[in-house]
Amino acid sequence: MKLLSVNLGRPRAVPYTDQPEGLTGIDKRPADGPVRVSAPGPKGTGASGLAGDAVCDTRHHGGDDQAVYAVAREDLDDWERELGRTLGNGAFGENLTTSGLDVSGARIGERWRIGRELVLEVTCGRIPCRTFQDHLGERGWVKRFTRKGAPGAYLRVIEPGEVRAGDPVEIVHRPAHEVTVALQFRAVTTERELLPRLLAAGEALHPESLAAARKYAEQHKV
Repeated sequence: MKLLSVNLGRPRAVPYTDQPEGLTGIDKRPADGPVRVSAPGPKGTGASGLAGDAVCDTRHHGGDDQAVYAVAREDLDDWERELGRTLGNGAFGENLTTSGLDVSGARIGERWRIGRELVLEVTCGRIPCRTFQDHLGERGWVKRFTRKGAPGAYLRVIEPGEVRAGDPVEIVHRPAHEVTVALQFRAVTTERELLPRLLAAGEALHPESLAAARKYAEQHKV
């Protein structure tokens, strides 16, 4: 398992985002050298966990529980075959493009060591939005991406550090529960009845998903 690229985005004005200034950082490109990764601060004020990377809409993106976004190269390859087009590393706006790692199959709370220093913890899957759809230029992309159910993973920073392309990735902790990123994604998008199952992941779960699971369980007396 290894890191193929570390991808950074610069603020860019586009006509398809509802960010107040009309800016997005979704167009991410591989960095040439090492990149420092650290906790950016709470959602709403904190942005990206990667130095030099832009998160423009902090209402929905960035913050400690979405500090880093990872996508498996294997999933990009699968989409290339399905869409009939090339998707470079960073095409989905991901910070980390990995090889040999089942990102969407990772368990909530799973911890990865990347390189010598950085330790990240899986929190949730990525919810597609209009900016993502229009960035790719694929009609119906939000529904198509959701139906696929391989969203990639958001991660929080447990131990900060520098990373670069080629760094090894090691799973240093895997929780005993069976709540994967893919399950969490289905529960918060198309299969709400799965929400109570997310409670097994506890506080490792993204706070918004944990609140939704608790609310559903209480309302339905599960």
